[in-house]
Amino acid sequence: MKAMILAAGRGERLRPITDTIPKPLVKVGDKALLVWHIEKLKKANITDIIINSAYLSEKIVDFIGDGSAFGVHVTHSVEGSQGLETAGGIIKALPFFENEDFLVVNGDTFIDADYSQFLEPLTEKDLGRLYLVKNPAHNLKGDFSIDNGLCRRGGNYTFSGVAQYKCKAFENRHAERLPLLPLFLEWCSKGGLKGAALLGNWFDVGTIERLDNVNAYIKEHKL
Repeated sequence: MKAMILAAGRGERLRPITDTIPKPLVKVGDKALLVWHIEKLKKANITDIIINSAYLSEKIVDFIGDGSAFGVHVTHSVEGSQGLETAGGIIKALPFFENEDFLVVNGDTFIDADYSQFLEPLTEKDLGRLYLVKNPAHNLKGDFSIDNGLCRRGGNYTFSGVAQYKCKAFENRHAERLPLLPLFLEWCSKGGLKGAALLGNWFDVGTIERLDNVNAYIKEHKL
């Protein structure tokens, strides 16, 4: 399976750190967020990775290169300075997946977990599977619920930013600025979106306070 790391975000709430570096290159512990993801994907035997970028994209391209320094193969999908949002970025990268199911991970998260849990095959009728976490303090209202394995709009869980998709889920869509939520709701209405609880500890690194929380967790657990 191939994977995509979403790395096009601006990171406004992490300023001034992100004034000079893109959010996915922010360090947690002794590594950039992107490197944590790459290493965990490699450990799960995923070595073909595409990374999208927009804001300060040249820094991501220069730092990661072709991925050989990390033991993987990296392709870069560079968007315009404004980016294409999540769904738009995925659609632009679709040819990379060669019509095979693929994994997507948000580059601005930190996940202390075994990424092999994200590789359970989808069935032919599925359009995707979202991996969900218990609602964090910054999103107590939640995003979704799980009903007999299907993802429904609800308040029990928060979307982790990790998901597996079928290429056909994005058929007849154009690579333009487009968020994922409208597609999720469409797929839910068709009964084609699975939901699964993420096994492990998940952090959204969206603010200075949350960045400090991740660094404290890494230090405490000696990661």
